Amino acid sequence: MTKEKNTFDYITVANRVLDIESEAIKDLKDALNKSFVEACDACANCKGKIIVMGLGKSGYIADKIAATFASTGTPAFFIHPSEAIHGDLGMIDKEDIVLILSNSGETEEIVSLIPIIKNMGITIIALTGNEESKLSNEASINLNVKVKEEACPMNLAPTASTTAALAMGDAIAVALLEKKGFTKEDFAKSHPGGSLGKKLLLSLGDIMHKGDEIPIVFEKDKLATGLIEMSEKALGMTAVLNSHDELVGIFTDGDLRRTLENKVDIQNTYMQEVMKKEPYIMSAETLAYNAVAVIQKMKITSLIIVKDKKVIGALNIHDLFRAGVM
Repeated sequence: MTKEKNTFDYITVANRVLDIESEAIKDLKDALNKSFVEACDACANCKGKIIVMGLGKSGYIADKIAATFASTGTPAFFIHPSEAIHGDLGMIDKEDIVLILSNSGETEEIVSLIPIIKNMGITIIALTGNEESKLSNEASINLNVKVKEEACPMNLAPTASTTAALAMGDAIAVALLEKKGFTKEDFAKSHPGGSLGKKLLLSLGDIMHKGDEIPIVFEKDKLATGLIEMSEKALGMTAVLNSHDELVGIFTDGDLRRTLENKVDIQNTYMQEVMKKEPYIMSAETLAYNAVAVIQKMKITSLIIVKDKKVIGALNIHDLFRAGVM
């Protein structure tokens, strides 16, 4: 039985969708006027939070806009309109601003909330595609996000309109970000688990082995003792200290291979004879991301963390991998 060949042109449909949605975003530039400036100023001067609302597809976009605000230095969260009229209005304070998304501007659940929010003396910023709607007329500030058509061939499913609303939300968020001088470090503080957060915040002190986990021997210990310590602590090296507990050397797996190749007697050889003097050290405050660059440049696999000549920590390349910075 011969399979019927698929002749449907998915690429043509996709191109049409992308053309319609990209045109919708371009048209927003013509809608940028004093209302946009007023909206940004209101948000920038807000002493409370930005409460973002939307229902249906607009609700998903509103939730994302709230998340973008929050992660870029503007305190914000999403409230579902249906939940708002059943108690969540108690989460809104008079110093907050409410940003409402509704393409029609006539959504029943949202319209019913407007007088309540206004009676609280709260500024309402509307993102609508209908400048004659109840929402746009009642809002303190209205931003026009009208689109010529949806990407849906029936002009029904929210597609271009949600894209336009999302883009306008991003425009506000980024404008506020730049206005406030929000930095990479600020971004990292709200994203400590992300790659940027680890790059800018995670220090060696956060991931190093401490206390009894640190492999340590003394310079007058026998090599055999050093090998036992390396085996038990499993960091691929051991720090070597003098009688004052000060770091004087390091002995690594690489040093061990070279030692064995030279047929050194491990029972009668002292650590000071085989250790590598002046090991590369770092402080606990060193960013883990910067330590990675050093390890790669120096072609080493282990680091000893020192404070006032005393060993306070140790780690190897595997610890950096586990921390997600390599």
